[in-house]
Amino acid sequence: MARQYALLAFLTVAMALLSGMLPPGASVEAAPTAAASSAAGVGAPPPGPPPEAIAACKGKAEGAQVSFTGRNGESFAGVCRLTNGVLAARPAGGGGPPPPR
Repeated sequence: MARQYALLAFLTVAMALLSGMLPPGASVEAAPTAAASSAAGVGAPPPGPPPEAIAACKGKAEGAQVSFTGRNGESFAGVCRLTNGVLAARPAGGGGPPPPR
């Protein structure tokens, strides 16, 4: 069992080093924690609206009905909402926190 753990720890460190997750010289004990934190995006701010959603609302007022094409070619219908100072389309039926009341 200890041998399997050692192999798993070695492979974890090797993969982390190859993917740039750990600096050279990092210890084996730090590998799972550093890899897990990096993969989970701990401490990272949530992503903002996609550029397509912002462009759809350019020159429009909050509450305007718009339609736009997403980055993967999918079509959306939505409403322009102001969130954190950015006016962007939110797809109808979801796509972010509810507007403030």
